[in-house]
Amino acid sequence: MIRYALKCRNDHGFESWFKSAEAFDSLQASGMIACPECADKTVAKTLMAPQVKASKTPRSPDVSAQPVTNAPDPQLVEAIRTIRDHVEKNSDYVGDRFATEARAMRAGDLPHRSIYGEVRPDEARKLKEDGVPAMPLPFIPKQKTN
Repeated sequence: MIRYALKCRNDHGFESWFKSAEAFDSLQASGMIACPECADKTVAKTLMAPQVKASKTPRSPDVSAQPVTNAPDPQLVEAIRTIRDHVEKNSDYVGDRFATEARAMRAGDLPHRSIYGEVRPDEARKLKEDGVPAMPLPFIPKQKTN
C-alpha cells in the first residue's frame, strides 16, 4: 500500500491510499479519482513527508511549532453549507436533466422555476453560448454524495 497527498485544480488537499503506484496511475487515467470537496477529477500528487520511524529515545516535541492542517476554513464550510441549504430548500433537483429542462424553460415550453442539477463541461459551455442562465454551484448535491 502507498499513501499519496493529492490536490485538485481548486487547491483542495487530501490524502488517499493505493495498492501501488501503478494502481494510482491506472485509476487516475480512468477518471476514478476525484476531490472529496468538489468532485474535480483533475488531481495531482503533492509533496508529502516521508514516513520515518522514531528513534529509540524520543525527543521532546517543539511546542512552538504550529500544527499543519489540510482542514478547510470553517467559515468557508459554513458559507457553502448555507448556500447548499438555500438552494435545496428553494429549488428542484433535476439531476442530469438540467440542460434539457433549462433550455425548455428558456424556450417557454416549461414554466419557469428554480432548478439545479448536473451538466458535463461541454454542456455548460453550450448553455452559456445559447444564453441560458446557469452557474456552477460550490457543492455536490446530496443526491450525489455517499
